Amino acid sequence: MMRSPEEQQIIDRYVMRPKWTIMSKRADFAEIGRKFGIDPVVARVITNRGICGDDNINMYLNGGADLLHDPGLMKDLPEGCQIVMDKLENGSRIRIISDYDVDGVTSNYILLLGLRKVWAQIHGARPEECEIVDYDIPHRIHDGYGIKNRLIDAAQADGVDTIITCDNGIAAFEQIKYAKTIGMTVIVTDHHQVPYQENGDGTKTYTLPPADAVIDNQRIDCQYPFKGLCGAGVACKFIQYLYRLCGIDEREIQEFFEVLGLATNCDMMDLVDENRIFVKYALESLKDSRNPGLNALMRLSGKNEKKITTYDLGFLIGPCINAAGRLGDARTSLEFLLEKSAAKAETKAAELIQINNDRKSMTENGVKLITKMLEDATIAGKIGDTATLADRVIVAYIPDVHESVVGIIASKLKEAYSRPVMIFTDSEHAGILKGSGRSIESYNMYEHLSRVKSYFREFGGHAMAAGFSIESSRLGELRRVLNEQCALTDEDITPKVRIDVGMPLQYLAKQSMRITEQLYLLEPYGKGNRKALFGQANVPVRKASILGKNRNLLKLVLDIGENQYMEAIYFDPDEFVNNIKQWFGADECDKMLNGRPNKVVIDMVYYPEINEFRNTRNVQIRLERYDKCD
Repeated sequence: MMRSPEEQQIIDRYVMRPKWTIMSKRADFAEIGRKFGIDPVVARVITNRGICGDDNINMYLNGGADLLHDPGLMKDLPEGCQIVMDKLENGSRIRIISDYDVDGVTSNYILLLGLRKVWAQIHGARPEECEIVDYDIPHRIHDGYGIKNRLIDAAQADGVDTIITCDNGIAAFEQIKYAKTIGMTVIVTDHHQVPYQENGDGTKTYTLPPADAVIDNQRIDCQYPFKGLCGAGVACKFIQYLYRLCGIDEREIQEFFEVLGLATNCDMMDLVDENRIFVKYALESLKDSRNPGLNALMRLSGKNEKKITTYDLGFLIGPCINAAGRLGDARTSLEFLLEKSAAKAETKAAELIQINNDRKSMTENGVKLITKMLEDATIAGKIGDTATLADRVIVAYIPDVHESVVGIIASKLKEAYSRPVMIFTDSEHAGILKGSGRSIESYNMYEHLSRVKSYFREFGGHAMAAGFSIESSRLGELRRVLNEQCALTDEDITPKVRIDVGMPLQYLAKQSMRITEQLYLLEPYGKGNRKALFGQANVPVRKASILGKNRNLLKLVLDIGENQYMEAIYFDPDEFVNNIKQWFGADECDKMLNGRPNKVVIDMVYYPEINEFRNTRNVQIRLERYDKCD
């Protein structure tokens, strides 16, 4: 939306400009480079990620399935697996109940196929002959998050003896207590934070659900060395140990790494330690997936056989699987993953793509609406009356939007305004709002909401995200209390652009292919392992050209000194040209666009990448950020 200069000035008062900082972690980069055969610049980038010590660096660079941690170290996992082994041997019916997002659906998929395989091993049969293991998934609208009594009653009515939760259950104390009172066995597998009560002396009292086994790597008494697994990761460890018990080669667990890597990325887990192994596997496997559904989804999306990135996992494949659970029934997505017929899988993939397109349209409309509401309220000066950009924690209500997309809207607003965001909308029950929150690194959303949990009917989550419901009459008070308790400073809500190395383009030009190829060793990039960024100040722009069928690509020719030049690309030509006009004047901008001598000089943040065209490989610079030289 277009704003007057005066209105934009008011908005800009509350939206912090990104702060560029050069990271300064220290180590013997030359020695690291010598040991691992990498350039000292690449060693510096690895150190900046907090990867220190030979074992950790080796895991980061070369980690494979042989370096995965022992599942037997996870608290209650051996006991839970033995219970399930006994149930499978005795023919007891088992039902898996998961969450409805990508992590939940893939957790269910892993447990379902894994348990059926173990049953087949025990009974000398084929997995598809197993009839005692089935699944259920709560409906986002009718049930909400997690296991509910309705699902437990349905399981009992179907003769189910044992329920296994996945990607949920750690906070379901009352529901699991109910299941136990009616004689059911319950195994919890989850990765969310354990609920706790904060005591007056600052200590915490944790509450576990009364299940027969509670397997959650977030338990403080769990000795598993990696706390960053998603729900599918915990489920996969569970199946790995079951394979060990029944004599199946544990390496067969790798058939699940494809969906596990997808879940890890989509659930925004840090791409470190084991998670890097899972996501690397997924990126390679999805080029030609053995899963008919995923293969069809990749093909219809135009990505099969091409280089696949974590962006594709998080913004192309994952949202399609997520969409069914958001706008309908998540069992549709699980059935899609389970489909064996290539023809039927293609039909289902097309359906998921269409559902996701509908979801994207809803999200875009919701973001536009809530952005206008926030900015209009800020311009009008409604401080203290409703949510505005003056709030450090944005707590806002948006009408007439599907409750399943409020989490995505919250995520986009968090990125736009760099502060915690909680978005609520109407539920199917009058007077009750449902919402989702997304947070920033300096604000542990789960801890802050735990301090005011009396305001919620339900809530759960972790440091960076949460889901909740509340009586509509209490929303304004919640907003007030959270902002009164909030201690976020201007520095906390200032976006940070962390530059790994202030690397002159001249240095890069001398070793461009070597350094750039080594930087690919640091993939996959994502949360907890961002793409390497480099910076240089005072770079003259010799020429700028706008290219592409839709004129959406800017190519720059940069003067790097000593009569040398490098090309750079940027994907918002209009923004760049408008800024150059504002900073240097229309005449200088015109000279730049026509390749004539000009005074355009910028500070730039960039990363190098290899461009392959007609069997030719060359290094090009992708401009990430830029600013006028001081």
